[in-house]
Amino acid sequence: MLDGVMLMWWILTIPSFLFVTIDIFITTPEATVMKWAFVILTAFTGPVGAFFYVLGCREPIKGTHEQYVSVRWRQVLGSTMHCAAGDGIGIIVGAAIGAALTLTFWPDFALEYILGFSFGWGYFQAFAMRDMAGGDYIKSLKMTFLPEFLSMNCLMSGMLLVSKFWMPAVEGASDPARPQFWFIMSISLVAGFAAAYPMNWWMVSNHMKHGMITVLAKERTPEPVMAGPQDMSSAGMTDMDMTGDDMGAPAGGGDEMEMPSAPTSLKVWMIIVSVAVLAITLAIISTYAPGA
Repeated sequence: MLDGVMLMWWILTIPSFLFVTIDIFITTPEATVMKWAFVILTAFTGPVGAFFYVLGCREPIKGTHEQYVSVRWRQVLGSTMHCAAGDGIGIIVGAAIGAALTLTFWPDFALEYILGFSFGWGYFQAFAMRDMAGGDYIKSLKMTFLPEFLSMNCLMSGMLLVSKFWMPAVEGASDPARPQFWFIMSISLVAGFAAAYPMNWWMVSNHMKHGMITVLAKERTPEPVMAGPQDMSSAGMTDMDMTGDDMGAPAGGGDEMEMPSAPTSLKVWMIIVSVAVLAITLAIISTYAPGA
């Protein structure tokens, strides 16, 4: 039964990946870092990633992307997508290394968390979006640490609950050379995405994370579209080479974008919530998961 499901999953993943990879770079005026986030997520989640792209990012009519993605849930989709792509790569690589080395649960968890957080925070957040901090990478690291920490804890919790309970029940799933391992990690990433979505909703609502980012044509005057009471900003951006120093730059040629954020007391409570979610997850797994 599972073999048939996996076969269908991989069959659907190939055209889904090709569609998103080609279409998003040709037709969608989205920031390059977000384009790569969709491509990476679709590589692991196949039709789910393609569905998210079509429903949440691909403009239905040319020239409507900025308006289309301004809806709050689409902004949150982009924010969560960014997290799942960056952290997810590190977590899955850590899981593969841990499985190859046959690490026990706690060292394996530490490896996955460190790699996931390091890649997600150090590159996908701070480096890729450093122009939102005026081009200062160190300042960008400081600005993105808390949002990354909050989101990572929730994403990791969702992924662990699926992978650590499911893998021991499937023959060959602990071997990264077998398709079972990659299928379970793919489903785990979908679960992690779902677990991180509510936290990203709160952060987008409080201007702690960006959502989708529209890249406008050069002829059009760039204007950041600030959030209204219902919508997070869909930042208008000049068309640029975003594979290098301008990756993720806000409108206005790389000036720092300042937005009001949540009060410190509320941030402390959300830190407690995210740590509690991860702690409860670890307690459940260490108590009930086979072999933990």
